[in-house]
This record gives sequence, C-alpha cells and structure tokens, in this order.
Amino acid sequence: MENLARESTVPLRTPLFRGERRIGIALVGLPNSGKSTLFKAVSSASIFKGKFAGTQRAYGECAVQIGLDEARLVDLPSIHYLHGLAQDDRVTLQYLLWGNERPPVSQHEPGGPPAPFAPPDVIIQIIDATALERHLELTLELTLLGRPMVVALNMMDEAWKKGLHINARTLSRQLGVPVVPTVALMGHGIAELFATAVQAVREKACPLPLRASGHICEPLQPLSKALRRPEVEEAFRMPHPLLVMQIAAGDEYCLDEMRQHLPRLLPELLQLRAEAEKKLPRPLAEELHADRHHRAATLFEAVTRVGAPHAGRGWRYWLDELFLHPQWGLVGSLAVFAAVLFVVFEVSAWLDSQTTARLIDAVSGWRPQTTGGVIARAVTDGLIGLTGIVVPYMIPLVLLLVALEEAGIMQRIAFVVDRGFHHIGLHGGVALPFLLGLGCNVPAISAVARTSTGRERIVAAMLITFVPCSARSAIILALAGKYLGVAGVFAIFLLTMIVIALGGRLLSRRYPEQGPGQVQEIPPYALPGGRALLAQTWARTSDILTIVTPLLVGGSVILALLGHFGADRAINTVLTPVTVWWLGLPVALGVPILFGVLRKELSLLMIYQALGTFEIGMHLDWIQIMTFLLFLTFYIPCVSTFAVMLKTIGRREALFSISLSVGVALLVSGVVRLLLETAQRFYA
Repeated sequence: MENLARESTVPLRTPLFRGERRIGIALVGLPNSGKSTLFKAVSSASIFKGKFAGTQRAYGECAVQIGLDEARLVDLPSIHYLHGLAQDDRVTLQYLLWGNERPPVSQHEPGGPPAPFAPPDVIIQIIDATALERHLELTLELTLLGRPMVVALNMMDEAWKKGLHINARTLSRQLGVPVVPTVALMGHGIAELFATAVQAVREKACPLPLRASGHICEPLQPLSKALRRPEVEEAFRMPHPLLVMQIAAGDEYCLDEMRQHLPRLLPELLQLRAEAEKKLPRPLAEELHADRHHRAATLFEAVTRVGAPHAGRGWRYWLDELFLHPQWGLVGSLAVFAAVLFVVFEVSAWLDSQTTARLIDAVSGWRPQTTGGVIARAVTDGLIGLTGIVVPYMIPLVLLLVALEEAGIMQRIAFVVDRGFHHIGLHGGVALPFLLGLGCNVPAISAVARTSTGRERIVAAMLITFVPCSARSAIILALAGKYLGVAGVFAIFLLTMIVIALGGRLLSRRYPEQGPGQVQEIPPYALPGGRALLAQTWARTSDILTIVTPLLVGGSVILALLGHFGADRAINTVLTPVTVWWLGLPVALGVPILFGVLRKELSLLMIYQALGTFEIGMHLDWIQIMTFLLFLTFYIPCVSTFAVMLKTIGRREALFSISLSVGVALLVSGVVRLLLETAQRFYA
C-alpha cells in the first residue's frame, strides 16, 4: 500500500499555467513531418479552424490539458524556411513574431493582425527523423526567433526501420534545445514532448541563436552594427540576429518595409550588404543557403549512425503494432472488446449461476403472506440482487479494467479510439468504461468518474446507461434469439449504437462547453501485480456498495409492498397509456416493466408470470416482442445505476438522465412499432 501511495504522488511544479495564464504552443514543421498528426493526437473534440489575416493559409487551434497545466495549441501551416517567403507563407512567420500585435512596419497593411491570439510562448518543431538533414535547416533558422523551443524528433520508428540511429541527446547539445524522440502516429513520446515544452516556458529557456559560420558573420559585422538602432528595433520588433539574416539574404518583405519606413537608412544597408558580398566567393543569399545546408549536414553526420535496420523486434514492438497502429489498433481494441464479452457471457454468467442463481433457488419456495414476511423477503431479494451485481459482474470487470490499466493496454486503446469518440464529444479515455458497461453499467459509470471530469463525465455517464448490460443483453438474446432470429438481435444492438452516437451529438448541444484536449501518456508495458490489482479493485468497489445497497433493498421493499396490497392491477391500469396505447403491448406487462427498474432479470421472469407461460410467442407477435425489447433496452437500467449516478454526476443530472432514458425508450420503441406495423400492412 505504501508503494501505491508513493506512485500516485504527483510533484507540483510552479507557476501553474491555467485559465488566463495558460501558455501558447505553436507547432511548426515542413510538409509531411507529422505536425497535423501530432495535433490531432492531443486535440480536443472542439477544434477552432481559421485563416490568417489576408491569406488562404488555414490553422487549427484548441485547448490542451498537460498534467495540471493548460495550453493553447496552434497547428500552423507548413513552412520550409523563414526568408524570401511569399505572402501566404510569410504570415506564419509574422504570427511567430507578433501574434495579435502589429509592429509599426506592418501598420499600413490591410486587415487586422496576423492572428487573433498572442504569439506562442514556446515553439515545437516537428522533424521527420528519416529526413533529418533537410529539416535541420529550418531548425537553424527557428533558433533566431528568440523564443523557447523544443524539437520533436518524429517518425523514429521509420528511421529505426531504415537503419538510422540518431543520438537525440547529442543533437540536443549541438542545437542547444531539448530534443524528444516521438512517434506521433502511435502516441510514443507525446506526453514527454509537451511536458518538456511546458518546462521550457517555466524556465524561460531560449536557445542561443545558431548564426552563420564565421567566414560569413565577420563580413556582416558592419551591417549588424548599422541595424542596431532604436528606430529599427522599434519599427520591426524582430530579434536582431533574425533581422540581420533577413536583410543579408535580401528578403523582399524586410527590404520593402525598410524602404517605406526608414528610407534614409536603406542605401547605407544596401551598400554594407554589397561590401560584405564582395568578400565572399558567391552572392550573399547563395552563400547563406549553402552555409545553412553545410551546417545541417554537419549536424546530421555528428548525431546519426547509418547501419543495418534493427532486427530485434521483440514482443513489445508487436504489441504496439497491434494496439497503436492506425489500422491494426482497431483490431487490438476489438480483441479487448471480445475479452470483455467473454468475461460477461462466460465468466460472469458462470459465477452468476454459482452464486445468485443458487440463492434465488434457495428462497424460491419462501412465499410469505404477512406484511412482515413480505418485507423480509423483499430485503432478502434486494441483498441477493446486490450479490448478483457485485460477485459475477462488478468484481471481475473491475479486475479486468485494473489489469488493463496496470499493463498499459487501456491507455493504448484510449489513444487509438480517441478520434472516433470525438464525434460524440468525448475523449478515448472513456472507451474502456463503455466496454465495461456491457457487463454492468454500475462499475462502468464508476470508472468514468475516475477517468474524466466536468462535462465529459456527465455526457459519458448518461450515454453508458444506453449500453446494454449483461442483464439486458441476456434478455435480448433469450427472446430475440428465439423469436426474431439473428437479424433481430443484430438490429437491436445496431440501433443501440445509433442511439448512443446521436445521443452524444445532442448532449454536446446541451453541454456545449468542450473540455480541453488530452495529452495521453503511453506507458511501458508492465505485468500487473496481485496486491495492486486487489487494492485498486477494492478502492473502486467499496464506496459503490454503500450507495447501492440501501437503494436496492429499499426499492425491493417498496415494490414488494405494492404487490402485497394488490396494487399491481392499479399499476397496470395506470401504465395502460404506455403499454397498450403507445407500445401496443398487453396490459399485464405494466408491472414487469416497472419491476425492471429494480433488476432487469426480474422483467423476464415477471413476463412469464404475467402471461402464465414460458412460450410468450403464443401471446405476443414479433412486432410486440421487438417493441418490448427495445423499450427494455433503453429504459432505466436499474436502481443501482441510478444510485451510482447520484454520486458521480449529482442529483440534477441523474434525474435528467432518468428522464432522458424514459423518453428515448418511449420514442424509439414506439416509432419502431409504428414503422413495423405500417410496413407489415403495406406488404400484407
């Protein structure tokens, strides 16, 4: 237990960047470097897309949660270099320099500032590790911006396959900036990358500008001295090393602005540039380009060893291919999905038959007639129902969830399915709780409480109530499998997926405030320890028992007393508008529907009791069976689920969830019934 407590301790680094103090991070890189892939990997479900002022170049922007810190992440258009840029490309440099402010040299330009937000606090350059030399030329220029900077050495897996062995530490020392190896497509290194970026801002660590070689810098000294004037610095508000390089390279934008704002100085600058050029073997712009290419090539040779592709692909590599690959990752997720189904329909079903089913058989002959006896039987039924939730479903499924987390598999599944969940306004971190919902909604909602907060917790908890738990799935398989066939079973589960997807979109409108994107850490694989499994399982189930038990027992007593005093007929009469008029079901099915709130398995048993036979096909046609199953699928899961929702999302939202489930159940089942009856009459 002491080890667990120590591992859960998170060091607090100050100052915290949150709210108005959140930092700005700009993603910069050449085309096909993986910049947009990295942005999508950490972005939220709500991405703002816009265009820079006066151009057609688009950018993406969203909030991102990085541990306890928050950031505004901007995905900039791709750029090859910082000099001699066309207007559409130049705006990227202008944003990096000025953001939402305009220096005097750009006051005459039409439109507003380059971007509607401040310049970045830190720059992350994404580099394709398989083309390191070419990307380093841009790196050399970015160091002239005078801002904290981090290099993401991306596509390291591809470089590894090609036999390129890059020493990231040596490259970091040579550049004077942190270098983090990443595989953005598979999530590797992303958490470390953004943590490093935040730390760079916290330490205010700006790299020293990597200027041109000495044989170029020496002739440029007079030009550099001429540009060190207050009026020049005030007009351009540009780091001095960058401005010198721009003028030396003959950048048309800088020269034109100099011509408009400082016309008396321009002839002197051009003269100094010409004198520097005479001391070099080639035109100055060409010499600067050749020097930059040479320095990049030298860096590449210093940090890279070219050899045979690494042949040692161990089990970790192949597991990552299964769980993190863009395509194969879905196969891995489906494999976990199949494992959950196996636990639900094999392990849990067997445990249920060995525990709850035997307890039910033991008390089946107890039919008390007195009020006290009825209450005692109801309390017993409630405790048996609690046993039926905890022993077969809650404990095995929570153990499975904890094992997946401890092994590092759950985090990989969350990364792969993150984009899919964005369509319903959620993050991939809730994927495993949704799978757990197939066994029991109670531990699933409890798991959501541990993996999400705020608006995402509310939406995920409400949507999980529509996931068919094992009890509802058992009824669907028992009735639809017998009377509707495989097509009927498939149709019900398909409709469930459609309702969850549509429900997510609608709930996103009710709760429009989108949470920030999440930088998901991909931990190393580990073998779950027995003590950790038991401790975490107890921590996640102990508080549920204290909430579920009184409500389950209390609900059982209330419903038993209603039946004892003959209120079942009254209940059926009251529910006639729902059962008969809207759903087209026999009036006797009102009580089974109501008792389904206590525990869904009771609904099936009470249907048999209400109709007086196990062959319900003698009393219900296929449309009525489909209608009843759809209503039962979307109707309130059980009182235990409601109890957990009270704790997880509060009374107000829990009551709204109940209203939502009842409304969806009535709407979907009633509409499907009308459509099926219309189609039956049409084809009759």
